[in-house]
Amino acid sequence: MLVVDDSLTMRALISGALERIPGVEVVGMADGAAEARSLVESAHPDVMTLDVEMPGMSGLDYLAEIMETKPMPVIMFSTRTQEGAAESIEALRLGALDCFPKPRVAAPAELDAIIAKLAKRLKAAKKADMKPPKAAKPAARIAPIDWNGRLLLVGGDASSTKGLFDLFGAFPANCPPTVVVQHLGPGLVESMAEKLAEQVAPKVVIAAEGMALEQGTIYLAPAADAHLVIDQWPSGSLRLLARDPVAGERPSISLLFASAAKAAATNAVGVLLLDANEDGAGGLKALSAAGGYAFAPAEGGGFNLTRGLVSQPVATDALAAGVLKMCSK
Repeated sequence: MLVVDDSLTMRALISGALERIPGVEVVGMADGAAEARSLVESAHPDVMTLDVEMPGMSGLDYLAEIMETKPMPVIMFSTRTQEGAAESIEALRLGALDCFPKPRVAAPAELDAIIAKLAKRLKAAKKADMKPPKAAKPAARIAPIDWNGRLLLVGGDASSTKGLFDLFGAFPANCPPTVVVQHLGPGLVESMAEKLAEQVAPKVVIAAEGMALEQGTIYLAPAADAHLVIDQWPSGSLRLLARDPVAGERPSISLLFASAAKAAATNAVGVLLLDANEDGAGGLKALSAAGGYAFAPAEGGGFNLTRGLVSQPVATDALAAGVLKMCSK
């Protein structure tokens, strides 16, 4: 791994945390983009951690350069939280796997929490599909669909941000009602909704209790104090359940998918952008078993579309078209 940060203290803290993760070796540390470029060529790191705020070339600008010239898994660190949420979402849209707040002190509890999250992200890094992001641009006009009445459910985490922008960027303004549970850090849901609304054709809102499900709208689950579920279908609405986390997650992707399987069954389409071992796999299986259509990452790349016992491969760049086909007459 290569650690890039303009602070010597922070480089030492992050490097020390990384080297406590089994199988991780820090091959270099850089104080900015110029030194990082040299180390990328000489040390050949598999993964990079990168500071969002750096003098000279910013972390976001360097991240964009990396993804265009030498794509690799990148984990961002930032000293900013709420006021830096838009920058964090942009980093994720550009292809970063996650964006963590920097440790404020070298306290064991804080470092242990960071190590646990880093270990999970490094596991995801091995399967990351590193392709240059599409250029950010205003929503283009896309031909409308002849909707067949099916409900769309999508689950992901911070590393799925680029995939969500790619997927919804190909949706027309009259897309099927689309409900999204995405595991994001504190304060990022609002910025995700704002950024997404700027670049996609459908309406984007943050889900609320009792909100009616309507065609042409993407509903994002709010911050992690409740689960988001579907009460019935058709003519359904959203419910927020203040229950304990499910398998450590709240909101739970699996709970959303399972509620759709019960409410909509054959009129539900689920898309999971996470590894099969993450939150969502159980709920997606329930949806498929109920006769719904389930898209999930395939072992060798791309996706599998499953319904009951029948499965077929779907290329990553054909995912949006495949999803819209399942939601069209």
